[in-house]
Amino acid sequence: MGHDAKPYELFYWPFLPGRGEIIRLVLEEAGFEYRDVARLPESEGGGVAAVRAYYEGHAEGHPVFAPPILKHDGFVLSQLPAIVTLLGARSGLEPKGELGRVRALELCLMACDVFQEAHQTHHPLSVSLTYEEQQDAALVAAKSFREKRLPRLLDHFERVLGVEPGAMLMGDAITHADLALFQVMSGLEYAFPKTFATLAPKRPRILAHSEEVAARPRIRAYLNSPRRVPFSQHGIFRHYPELDLSDSDG
Repeated sequence: MGHDAKPYELFYWPFLPGRGEIIRLVLEEAGFEYRDVARLPESEGGGVAAVRAYYEGHAEGHPVFAPPILKHDGFVLSQLPAIVTLLGARSGLEPKGELGRVRALELCLMACDVFQEAHQTHHPLSVSLTYEEQQDAALVAAKSFREKRLPRLLDHFERVLGVEPGAMLMGDAITHADLALFQVMSGLEYAFPKTFATLAPKRPRILAHSEEVAARPRIRAYLNSPRRVPFSQHGIFRHYPELDLSDSDG
């Protein structure tokens, strides 16, 4: 029996894309059957309660700290990079050689760094506080992110895309790291549309990469389906106009 004979189960908050969206993209591109558990009716074992059972530590299986969580044939795994590494190995969305696998993991972790830094623009002090309770600090954090950190992060991925021939991060073949970068770019465009419109055209390889990923048949079908969780004010990438470029920034 193959690894994909039984459906995978993803446990993540149903109302936001977050880190869980990268896992959805990998599952979709791999063509694996999966259940997005929290988005199912409670009568089918779904709903937020299914995620909270793991979050609060009383679900069956290996203890996990927080979602996203993947369950397959009794095996429970958390942490986004670990999950996509497993799925990549089982689907071909990961290079075969040892060094290639580690490189893909490196690039995925780099994308996760962007996730974290983007989140800190609107929650720079504490995740326990609301955005409104730390808005002054958020204005400072967002300005630093826009002007210093984000250009450097984008330049890094632009250089990586220029190392190997082909549209993907590691040449012609897509990996889980490409799907992570695609989600990062989608999130940045949503959260900082003015900044994105200024910075992205100067990084043509990144723009071409996003177009290539979005055009892949399985990804295109997913993006046009209700399975795709839209961005909102409840996720990692949130659009607050005051945190984006303003007319006075020039």
